[in-house]
Amino acid sequence: MITELGHFALALALAVAIIQATVPMIGAARNNVAWMALARPAALALMGLIGFSFGSLIHAFIVSDFSVVGVYENSHTAQPLIYKISGAWGNHEGSMMLWITILGIFGASVAAFGENLPPALRARALAVQGMIAAGFIGFILFTSNPFLRLDPAPLEGRGVNPILQDPGLALHPPMLYLGYVGFSMAFSFAVAALIEGRVDAAWARWVRPWTLAAWTFLTLGIGLGSWWAYTELGWGGWWFWDPVENASFMPWLCGTALLHSAIVVEKREALKSWTVLLAIITFSLSLLGTFLVRSGILTSVHAFASDPTRGIFVLALLIISIGGSLVLYAVRAPTLEGGGVFAPISREGGLLLNNLFLATACATVLLGTLYPLIAETLDLGKITVGPPYFNGVFVPLMVPLIVTAGVGPLMAWKRGDLAAARLRLAIAAAVALIVIGVSAALQHNNWHDFAAAGGLGLAAWMSLAAITEWWERVKPLQSGAFGRLRHLPRAAYGMTLAHLGLGVVIAGVTASTAWKQEHIQTQAPGDSISFAGYTVTFEGAADFVGPNYSGQRGSFAVKKGERVVATLTPERRVYIQPQQQTTEADILTTPLADIYTVLGDPQADGKSYVTRMYYQPLVPWIWMGVVLMGLGGLVSLSDRRLRIGAPRRAAAKLNPQPAE
Repeated sequence: MITELGHFALALALAVAIIQATVPMIGAARNNVAWMALARPAALALMGLIGFSFGSLIHAFIVSDFSVVGVYENSHTAQPLIYKISGAWGNHEGSMMLWITILGIFGASVAAFGENLPPALRARALAVQGMIAAGFIGFILFTSNPFLRLDPAPLEGRGVNPILQDPGLALHPPMLYLGYVGFSMAFSFAVAALIEGRVDAAWARWVRPWTLAAWTFLTLGIGLGSWWAYTELGWGGWWFWDPVENASFMPWLCGTALLHSAIVVEKREALKSWTVLLAIITFSLSLLGTFLVRSGILTSVHAFASDPTRGIFVLALLIISIGGSLVLYAVRAPTLEGGGVFAPISREGGLLLNNLFLATACATVLLGTLYPLIAETLDLGKITVGPPYFNGVFVPLMVPLIVTAGVGPLMAWKRGDLAAARLRLAIAAAVALIVIGVSAALQHNNWHDFAAAGGLGLAAWMSLAAITEWWERVKPLQSGAFGRLRHLPRAAYGMTLAHLGLGVVIAGVTASTAWKQEHIQTQAPGDSISFAGYTVTFEGAADFVGPNYSGQRGSFAVKKGERVVATLTPERRVYIQPQQQTTEADILTTPLADIYTVLGDPQADGKSYVTRMYYQPLVPWIWMGVVLMGLGGLVSLSDRRLRIGAPRRAAAKLNPQPAE
């Protein structure tokens, strides 16, 4: 009965979404206050209906209602509760339910907390949210119904894919979708502003918190996904430029540009048209990622297989939403008033240069992701674009971006003094050069090691430049430092943490890529492998039984000199349903490196096993840096200026004439 009610609530939500998409939009055009006011209760009702529908689906997974097709195909009575719940979004239909649930949450948040928004702008933005919701609810109901029944109901389910039974992946999709869907608010505000014909500092103030929230969630979601791949897949890597990885990375790049561009609009009312375009492109890339994953055209450990009908439906949504918004932009953008002027050497100039590098980097990733699909569609042969392309094209674009990101925050608005900024960054530059020199001297004389030394130097530059900017604001060694520390806006602390986190990530990425050590061998009990100052001794393996799997658990003693610093216990698992074998790595994490062990296949003697070991220098810094970046976003969101929005604009015209 609960399942049927959930299905009915979803159908009712489609009707509410259509009303939300039309009535407030017409009301804003006619200046009908009552019709515009309907946007708020509609958005709240939509959230309630979608939330109840998704809750009923999760309930079916919790109680193992195998009469529901999705539960039968993605759950099993022996699964731990957390994986029964996460199984609700570990499949195509359930993941789309999660998508629209988060969309409803963002729309309801604007309805509940957007009292400072002008009624017309709020009505139009929520109407656009309603259009998006109507499209995706229709997609679910007509092509991906999660409430389909089986009769008779099976006694047991098939179980979710074992590699998805991991705490990291249980949290990864919700966090990622909070980022993906969160950018829909920036998109909705951009479309509403184009219809209204006005973009100003107040508009940027309203857009920034939603963009920042989406960016923060997407940052943490990508980090969780990378950590899951690193710990679960057993190959010791954290990023492979997989097409589905790229699908989440592209909105992050454009979202980062949007976040910085919105600051220029807010502070100087410049780059208005560019910022609106970025808002459209960022969400369009989120929709493109949805299409790539849901259409079934990609082969990936992350992708869900689906029939062509679903792909065509999502493609139609993609064309309507992206094409329609870009046509609107082409018509209305020329009417937007120009903003303040600024010199090339200024804070605005640095942020613009930042945007250009980020946009170009995103374009290179988009090209490398789509080109194999285009080539195959045009019957040009099967082409694979892998890490060599992305590393060779993307990484060089990051070098000037990082240099600029260090200098930009120390520049003044409108007209800056580059010489003064260089002087204040002298210590950061000197330390970066020392890091490069020491790193290069400690390695072999080849281009690969010199490039890695340069990467560490950039990491030092980024981190120290962020600290220098904070130091210049607070001046800890001068009188009144405590007052400056206390009154410094939280957004400034957030920027420092985010830039510092980026520096830490760069260090982790550089060292773990350049100086990773891999050892694959067959070991009998008592055999040892020495590397990086550690000795790892295989002590044997024993059978064990888990909640819904069985297997062998190895034991590896890790010594530093004569002292045992850890015992690692990687596992080989065979799941009950579906019957699938997986490996579970065990990792010793230190502040400077990971020792990564994997237990492979047993040999004929029954005692020896193939084992894999990796030494990963600074790889923990990747996760620490991601956490710092996410923390920076959260601290910035706590800034009162972002929480309360901007004052309501006085005498705002609902339908202004184009500027002459």
